[in-house]
Amino acid sequence: MRSDSSAVPVLPPLKAIQAFEQTARFGNVARAAEVLALTPSAVSHQLANLEAMIGRQLFTRTARGVILTPVGEQYLREVSGLLHSLAVATERAGSDVSRDCLRLHSSPSFGLLWLMPRLEAFRHSHPDIQINLSCSYEALHFSRDKVDVDIRHGRAEWPSYEVRTVRHESVAVLAAPRLLEHHPVRTAADLLESNLILSEATLVKWPQWFAQHGLALPEKPYTLSFDRSYMSLEAASHGLGFALESTLLAHRYLASGALVVVNPDTLSTPVAAHHLVFPKAHAGFARVRRFLAWMEAELGQGLAY
Repeated sequence: MRSDSSAVPVLPPLKAIQAFEQTARFGNVARAAEVLALTPSAVSHQLANLEAMIGRQLFTRTARGVILTPVGEQYLREVSGLLHSLAVATERAGSDVSRDCLRLHSSPSFGLLWLMPRLEAFRHSHPDIQINLSCSYEALHFSRDKVDVDIRHGRAEWPSYEVRTVRHESVAVLAAPRLLEHHPVRTAADLLESNLILSEATLVKWPQWFAQHGLALPEKPYTLSFDRSYMSLEAASHGLGFALESTLLAHRYLASGALVVVNPDTLSTPVAAHHLVFPKAHAGFARVRRFLAWMEAELGQGLAY
C-alpha cells in the first residue's frame, strides 16, 4: 500500500496564485485584472477556485473592493516569498553566468549625489558586475520591476524585507561661505529673518527644526522651495539662501567648500533617512553581497542591520 508521504502534493494553479497576490496588493479585482492582462471575471473565477480548494475565505468583499481575511494575510505572506523565489530561480537559470547584472533603484538625490560619483570605484573593484541604475521616489515591486536592491528615502517601515539603514547621517543648516560673511549665524534665532530654502524631500523640514529649537515658524515666506534635495543644495551653493539638508547628500559640496555646515554642534539633527531594502532571497545573490560589503566600506561601517 502506498504511504501518504509518497503522495503527490496538491498544488494550486500558478494563475490562481498570481491572481490572489495581485488582488491582495491592490485590494481591487479590476486593477489586478489590468496588471495580469485578464478580465475581472477571469480573476474572480481564479480567486473563487482558490478559496474552494483551500476551503477558507481569503477575502472579504466590500463596496470599494476586497480586504484580506486573517487567513488571507497569512497566505499572502507565505506565497509571496515562494513566488519571488520562483522568479529568482528562473532568472538564475536564464542568466549569463559570465557577467552578472546588479540592478539598483534609488531615490533621485541619493542616486545622483552620493551613488553616481562612486560607481566608477565600484566598477573598478568589481569589473565582472554590470550595473543598471534607475531613480525615482516610487517603491518598486522587486520581482516585477527586476530590482536587486532599492535605496529608499523615508522611515524604515518595510517589515517584510531586509533593511540596512545608512548611519551617521544628519540634517544640517548649510550655506555658501559668502552668504555667511554677510549674514553670520550663531543661534537658531538668527535664521528667523533669513532667506530660507525649503527642501520638501527631507524628513526634517524647517517647521520641525524651528520647533526643536523652541521657536515658532518665521512669518517670512521661504525664498525658494524644491521637491528634490539636489536642487536645494545647488541653490544654496549659489548663495540663494540657507538650506536644511542631509550632510550625506551634500558631501561633495562640503568637500569642495561650495557649502559649509553652520554651527554643526548645536544646529544639526541626526536622522535615519536612507535605507537599502531588498527581499531576503536576494541576500543569496553574490552580486548583492558584494555590493553591500562595498557600501559598508564606502560609508565607513555606516549600515545598521
